[in-house]
Amino acid sequence: MKINYKLALPILFLILAVYPKQIVFCQSISSSELIRNANEYDGKPVTYTGEAIGDIMLRGDFAWVNINDGANALGVWMSASLAKEIEFVGNYKSRGDILEVGGIFHRACLEHGGDMDIHAQALRKLRSGRMFNQQLNPGKKNLSIFLFGALFLIWILTLFRRR
Repeated sequence: MKINYKLALPILFLILAVYPKQIVFCQSISSSELIRNANEYDGKPVTYTGEAIGDIMLRGDFAWVNINDGANALGVWMSASLAKEIEFVGNYKSRGDILEVGGIFHRACLEHGGDMDIHAQALRKLRSGRMFNQQLNPGKKNLSIFLFGALFLIWILTLFRRR
């Protein structure tokens, strides 16, 4: 059986156009691109990739998650079931999961007080986060001790000068 590609491609295009809610992961759009061209992407499906940071803020059956792509962070509104897939969020103790989110971009979401956000419909974890121990920088520690000693010496000399 021979496939007529001239007919198959338009049919595939029509199927995808009729079902815009079905998110197909494609090349991610950066936060800078979304912010710079917000009018162009408003109400359209986008794919956004970055590190989950801060806290997962549960709101009933939904959750807010901030995702940072290295340049900016965008708020992502998702179902609580999608948010449960996130194990680590980035903070001073851990590196967050790297996520790819597919959803509808809103330049000024009426549902959320006019904020710029993405309403996630699909989530894929690209890389798992991890906990880490933050080591004290020995150079900074030594500098702090030296400065504290200098401050203490100045304080002592000031006391003797007043007498």
